[in-house]
Amino acid sequence: MHIPDGYLSPSTVVVSYTVMVPLWVYGFRKLKESLNERTIPLLGSLSALSFLVMMFNIPVPGGTSGHAIGTALLSILFGPWTAFIAVSFVLLIQALIFGDGGISTWAVNAFDMAFIASFSGYFVFNVLKDKTRFAPFIAGWAAISFAALSDAVVLGIQPLLFHDTLGRPLYFPFSLSVTVPAMMMAHLFVFGIIEGVFTQIVYAFLTKKEEARA
Repeated sequence: MHIPDGYLSPSTVVVSYTVMVPLWVYGFRKLKESLNERTIPLLGSLSALSFLVMMFNIPVPGGTSGHAIGTALLSILFGPWTAFIAVSFVLLIQALIFGDGGISTWAVNAFDMAFIASFSGYFVFNVLKDKTRFAPFIAGWAAISFAALSDAVVLGIQPLLFHDTLGRPLYFPFSLSVTVPAMMMAHLFVFGIIEGVFTQIVYAFLTKKEEARA
């Protein structure tokens, strides 16, 4: 799901950073309010786990790649703003050190996999947590699915908005008719299930561990 450098137009990059910088500033303030000696080690460990699962990229035809992200789990446990900042930082490290995703596209990648996934996963979990024990699974599945849709739309509008006089795409070449089905099929039926299972298992483990301490 990481979008590399060169796939997006300069104007898309500018707009994405214009939107994301205020969100990062506000999110960082919220993060500082929520951290304490008890939450910092767990947040660090789970952020590292998110980093790890995102490194297993599988190419998606007509899109970029697919993988688990771990964002919903962080959002459920620490709140959406904390998860948003944590995953944004994970994505930045991946781009800088491993070339997984681009620097120019960091804002878009963070919007998809950190912001969209955090808030959608958090909302779905809180709606369903008193109705089904599978709320973490559904939250994880929904979070990565919404993130994939956002990713597909950003990529798919590139040839529509940015092309030469002959209609040839200047940046990403595939339209919405290709990116949306390709990304959504892969994430709804493969990566979404993986993300849901991951979220369910780790959440259940941590919840039982917390209950045992109490």
